[in-house]
Amino acid sequence: MTKSKLTRGQAEAEFTQAIIRFEKEYLGRGPVDARTYFIKDMILVRLQGVLTPAELKLAETKDGRSLIKETRRLLFESSRPLLAEMVQQVAGAALISLHTDMSSRTGERVILLTVDRDLEKAFK
Repeated sequence: MTKSKLTRGQAEAEFTQAIIRFEKEYLGRGPVDARTYFIKDMILVRLQGVLTPAELKLAETKDGRSLIKETRRLLFESSRPLLAEMVQQVAGAALISLHTDMSSRTGERVILLTVDRDLEKAFK
């Protein structure tokens, strides 16, 4: 069940804050900017400025960029239970699948979560 007292914008903002906390606590650094959008049965999150100083140095080479992307992907996928809990608590939905990619050049990460309900309808 969704937090019916929240508007869609409030729920998106709350999810953004949860993702920022997750990034800081689980991945070591929070983003410079973050935005969340509920689109039908998807949650789209765009994070900017997620690379650590060490990762920025690694990103100077092709092998370094590949290493950063793969390490971040593995860490993110291993955190599925935490993300599923966040989705349930904020959106009142079950997580079906998660997808992510990041640019090791710009430090931008995009997260796409699919859920079991239409969030646009849930937060009308």
